[in-house]
Amino acid sequence: MLRDDRPRENAVGTTAGQASGGGAGTDVGSTKRRLRCCVKVTAVQVQKALWGVAMVMCVCSSWAGSTQLAKLAFKQFDAPFTLTWFATTWNGLFFPLYYIGHLLKNPERQTPRQRFRECCRFFGDDGLTAKVFFTKVAPFGLLWILTNYLYLQALRKINTTDVSALFCCNKAFVFLLSWIVLRDRFMGVRIVAAILAIAGIVMMTYADGFHSHSVIGITLVVASASMSALYKVLFKLVLGSAKFGEAALFLSIVGAANFVFISFVPVILYFTHIEYFDSPDDIPWAYLCGVAALLLAFNILVNFGIAITYPTLISLGIVLSVPVNAMVDLYTCDIHFNTVRLIAIFIICLGFLMLLLPEDWDQCLIQLSTRLRKRDDPVDGAGEAGMTSGLNRSRRVRTSMSTFTH
Repeated sequence: MLRDDRPRENAVGTTAGQASGGGAGTDVGSTKRRLRCCVKVTAVQVQKALWGVAMVMCVCSSWAGSTQLAKLAFKQFDAPFTLTWFATTWNGLFFPLYYIGHLLKNPERQTPRQRFRECCRFFGDDGLTAKVFFTKVAPFGLLWILTNYLYLQALRKINTTDVSALFCCNKAFVFLLSWIVLRDRFMGVRIVAAILAIAGIVMMTYADGFHSHSVIGITLVVASASMSALYKVLFKLVLGSAKFGEAALFLSIVGAANFVFISFVPVILYFTHIEYFDSPDDIPWAYLCGVAALLLAFNILVNFGIAITYPTLISLGIVLSVPVNAMVDLYTCDIHFNTVRLIAIFIICLGFLMLLLPEDWDQCLIQLSTRLRKRDDPVDGAGEAGMTSGLNRSRRVRTSMSTFTH
């Protein structure tokens, strides 16, 4: 019995040793793999965050720069619709710039015609037909022109700080329209953000004492934000989500259609002296080209920046343009930042930031608080570890007793 038991005991020990050794090796290997995976994910996140910081600065600079240059252009060239038409025409560069990126990035290069036909599938099986153009493209082109025209008209009435702050309300309007039209998920925090945006609009109107030029300017920029929100919601409702090439093609078509079908409007406005200038030499081409180029850069960053960073960081660039415009206005024009105006700007920006919260933000807060509690209470962790080690010890004793009994 003893001779038979000893080999069995040794065998059991050897087997257990091999199993534990193999398990330890497996644990070490899996730990290393998990560590490498975590490091890899962290590196990707850090890279995205760094790109996000650069994108925030670029979006903020392009949006604030285009606003300031448009304000300067109106001192010499008081023609907001002509400037809108001129800047929108530059949208025709979207698809050529996208195609250049396609040639540089993709190994399987397509001809411009092949790429164009592939992107045209976004409009349906028949591609871009006359019916599709007048029913699905032209309305969005009109909304695009209205958004920019109303924004530029508001710049003629009020300062750039108020215009940029009030335009941030379009995020709240997008949520309200999406909730009503698209039946998006109801979120209490976003309702609060929308209420803050409306309260900021009222306070901004009150800040200047309800003067006629101030009320008209605020009305124009709120209408511009509403047109922008309507554009985004209807685009998602009618056309859905677009890929990068499809979005570039759509915006290029909008720019080309603006040049072909809307060019007669600036001519009519010129001959009727509604938007009149003496000669082409008096036009500040540097300001006009600067506004158009910065708006083009802004739209490229907003539409295609999500390929390299987080959409939330891109949206932060828009709200950060408000303090940038405030600093420029403080040193370049006579603006009075009273308490009511500052509170209104703060409320609108706060509402904008609240709208950037993810849908599961409350669950993330609960998980974060739970993890922090576990870290701050080491006694519970030690007690759990002691109980676990005690249970393992008792199991080993029972196993050894049963082995010797057999």
